[in-house]
Amino acid sequence: MKILKSLGGMLYTLISASNKRFSRNHPSSLPSSHRPAVATNRSAMFARFFLLAAFVCAYNINDARAQQLAVKSNLLYDATATINLGGELVVGKKQSIDLSGNLNLWQFSGNKKMKHWMLQPEWRYWFCQPFMRSFIGVEVHTGQFNFGKMLPFGISVARTALSKYRYEGWAVGAGITYGYQWILGKRWNLEASIGLGYTYLDYNQANCDHCGQELGDGQNHYFGPTKAAISLIYIIK
Repeated sequence: MKILKSLGGMLYTLISASNKRFSRNHPSSLPSSHRPAVATNRSAMFARFFLLAAFVCAYNINDARAQQLAVKSNLLYDATATINLGGELVVGKKQSIDLSGNLNLWQFSGNKKMKHWMLQPEWRYWFCQPFMRSFIGVEVHTGQFNFGKMLPFGISVARTALSKYRYEGWAVGAGITYGYQWILGKRWNLEASIGLGYTYLDYNQANCDHCGQELGDGQNHYFGPTKAAISLIYIIK
């Protein structure tokens, strides 16, 4: 349990640092300059709620002898230079709680960026037993984003609005997941998982070449993939 609390503390520290970075990067001269601060407060509030919910689930374990803990890294996020860390705690014979966090603060030449942080807790039901074979789950997610002129894995933005505009805001949503784990060794596993669901996005739109010029704001209701992971897992106990 101490390890899980430490993991949550590390994720919260990264989120707090990224909130400051997002706020610092936004020009204060805009008429709606208080809007990013409101978005930051909202996303931070959601992050605190999700962390609290994950810890409540972890503390309400009926069978302490069934506890198992694992740490993981999503190789897909690693491929996009996104810092990510996850942990999973067994809370029953066929149930576990997964908690992951992602952070990307990089900016590339030409003002290209995929800056974001995201927190994603998930409840899982295993058809065999935890850390073995297939599972289904329910996940919730929240975070902030600041995207412009690029998408992950070299996907072209030539015919999209991202080629001309930068989008900065926050998001919150939930989805259903399915995944499978393969045993690689005594303490090592490999996991593949995907999720589908809903995300609400609230954002500002700005000109990419002159990022201090805000063009407007908007909201979007997204339905589709909410998670994709190929994770390398180390089982601690």
